Amino acid sequence: MSVAARSEIEEGWVARARALRPTLQAAASRIDADCALPPEVLDALFEARMFRMFLPHTFGGAELEPATFFQVVCEIAAGDASAAWCVAQSSGCSMSAAYMEPVAAHRVFGDSRAAVAWGYSMGPQCRATPVPGGWRVNGTWGFGSGNRHATWVGAHCHRTDETGELLKQPDGRPLERTMLIPRSSVTIKQGSWHVVGLRGTGSDTYSAADLFVPAEYSLVPRATARDHHLPEGASPELEPERREQGPLYRMAPMNVYQAGFAGVGLGVARATLDAFVELASKKTPSGSGNPLRADGWIQSRIALSEARLQSARAWIITILREMWSECCAGQIGFGTRVQLRLASTYAIHEAREVVHASYADAGATAIFEGNPFERRLRDINAVSQQVQANFSHLQTVGQYYLGLEPGLRFI
Repeated sequence: MSVAARSEIEEGWVARARALRPTLQAAASRIDADCALPPEVLDALFEARMFRMFLPHTFGGAELEPATFFQVVCEIAAGDASAAWCVAQSSGCSMSAAYMEPVAAHRVFGDSRAAVAWGYSMGPQCRATPVPGGWRVNGTWGFGSGNRHATWVGAHCHRTDETGELLKQPDGRPLERTMLIPRSSVTIKQGSWHVVGLRGTGSDTYSAADLFVPAEYSLVPRATARDHHLPEGASPELEPERREQGPLYRMAPMNVYQAGFAGVGLGVARATLDAFVELASKKTPSGSGNPLRADGWIQSRIALSEARLQSARAWIITILREMWSECCAGQIGFGTRVQLRLASTYAIHEAREVVHASYADAGATAIFEGNPFERRLRDINAVSQQVQANFSHLQTVGQYYLGLEPGLRFI
């Protein structure tokens, strides 16, 4: 594909996402109050194919380049953080279609309003035991973002043998499989999502007990960074069951979550900073006599916030384009993965600084629910508490640059 054609696709998707912002902004307070995306928001997102950005062409997806996806998420997040979070999460989940038997994948993803959500495994009690024709699944999964509008949910399981004994890889890590299950077949824990921010994601906890999952609805999770360096003769169980050959599927869902959730943070910060610039142009603080726009401190802080957002965004786009080039050439380099790990964590913290600065400088105006600041402050704080923003990732990156053996789980 030519550079011009790629640019046209990117610009079209970003413009489409930007056009959703009025709908998202109008519904934002209801999204927050109801802890779910309302029908008109879901209709707009599905019509714009936002849940199909990373789905294979085979199943009606777009197979977008990651840099385009990142910019789309930023735009959606500027309208509403919870909507963007659900889109980013579901995009990573949809990549599972590339590893499934095609008939089963069509059943899961074939409908234009299909969406998959999955949550965080609650440890080794989440188990899949082989039985004739498939697996017997038991476990509980938390943080199932977007499950309230999802048609299927995922269950990341530790594999056992037929007797229920946990199986491990040669290096001691557990053997895992991911199961795709109709949402109607799991038990949703009611009242499990009472949170400060990202309320509209409806990230419920769900469970399954002795549930049969046919073999065609299970897949080996995408290979980790370590799995890209499998020794000769390694067990094929350690290799991904990839059926789609597009370069996108040489990426791991973890890379998608890194970029996507950083995009949520940066989109929230962009909208907050824009709202503060608008406020500063017309507000005169009580007892001051001078408008905010005339304050040298405010002028400098706005400039610094702008630099933080633009530099963090540009860095991620640069890395994602390098990743795409490497995917097209055959395989992402480990060093590029490390860079994305660092850039995405850094971007979330830079975004939080921008939101906190705008909120503080807006003064008492910012504390009221009807303004653009209060909800976004809660949302960015929730984003920065999520695992992708954990400061331990900086330690992992530092280990790599010091020539030590870094932790690999979140790279």
